[in-house]
Amino acid sequence: MYILPSLLIVLLGGAAGATFSEPSPSPSWGFFAHRRINRLAVYTLPPELGVGFRPQADYLAEHAVDPDKRRYATEYEAVRHYIDLDHWGELPFDDVPRSYLDALVWRGGLDVVNTAGDTSHWRLDTVLFDQAILTSGATSFDLPLADYRRLWQSAVLPAMYADRAVVTDSLHRLDFPDTVGTVYPVDNFSAHGILPYHLLRHHRQLTDAFVAGDADRILQLAAEIGHYIGDAHVPLHTTENYNGQLTNQLGIHAFWESRLPELFADTNYDYFVGPADYISDPADYYWDIVLESHALVDSVLATEARLRQEFSSDQQLCVEERLGREVRTQCREYAAAWSQAMNGMVEDRFRAAVRAVGSAWYSCWVDAGQPVLNEELVRVLPQPVRSDFVPAAPTGRSGRTHE
Repeated sequence: MYILPSLLIVLLGGAAGATFSEPSPSPSWGFFAHRRINRLAVYTLPPELGVGFRPQADYLAEHAVDPDKRRYATEYEAVRHYIDLDHWGELPFDDVPRSYLDALVWRGGLDVVNTAGDTSHWRLDTVLFDQAILTSGATSFDLPLADYRRLWQSAVLPAMYADRAVVTDSLHRLDFPDTVGTVYPVDNFSAHGILPYHLLRHHRQLTDAFVAGDADRILQLAAEIGHYIGDAHVPLHTTENYNGQLTNQLGIHAFWESRLPELFADTNYDYFVGPADYISDPADYYWDIVLESHALVDSVLATEARLRQEFSSDQQLCVEERLGREVRTQCREYAAAWSQAMNGMVEDRFRAAVRAVGSAWYSCWVDAGQPVLNEELVRVLPQPVRSDFVPAAPTGRSGRTHE
């Protein structure tokens, strides 16, 4: 592994401009903000962990944007960056399972294609006490919910991983009424985003990397979990109206998470966020982040909509020069008015993201047994690998194009 040299705190970042008629969509938080969040998170760590992470600050900042770059290389990436909570109901979304497996059971299903080519669609209709009631048209079938969940874990998820049909023997053992044919898993959940579930998976993977003493993987996973934690702090990553397309506010996504930090992060933001905390319950922790973000969605949309009425169109978009090109972007005065109307929300979420990233790194290290690290992240005390990790299945063969 190539080891980057030690560095002083250098708070630098940048984002390339583009020519557009409306403010152009940009990757989540913008490359500028993602890189800075990871860089600043390094300085929340205790000395025992910081000794390995501070010399790698450049790497952690540069590779903070790798998940956004990967969106165009794999069909599974986009859904990891958001969750459309309002698709599933209203705060506090108690009906949405906090386990990814349970979410798939809740909204997934099985399609059975018989030898004549006809398809029956089996879906979970009702859970009554401890019984799962499945329906396909007018036909119903009930079985213990625990058995149906085990079916998904042992047979359906492996089929999803391998992009193949479900082994029908597993259904025969449950006396499933419709197994004469080919059975395919159906995922009706993941296209609406899996961000908090993916964060939990990533958290466990980073812990395992610390246990294994795999320096390259520690750095890769640490950089990338920082990206997803940053996304979770953005309100517009938790709603179907992610770019204002449902309220005639196109461009609001990049305005909130790219333009405002680029304008005000250097001069206005307070970067002293305090030390990293230990996360005792990662699932609850990551869900709390996205729920807090979603609670801000109405304020984000309402304040910007009001300002659109108060500012004329020529006061909203101005021409600036970037990299030798003239581009149209939100005017500074308009941006400052929105930042003030939101009472510093973007800075608050930015600061919270920095501390949360540091807390995730710190907690994974603690859960791995606090291995001793040197400046090259190579001396790690071996610990047994966690046995409670059930990896999430490949997700979202659809999913929206990010922003």
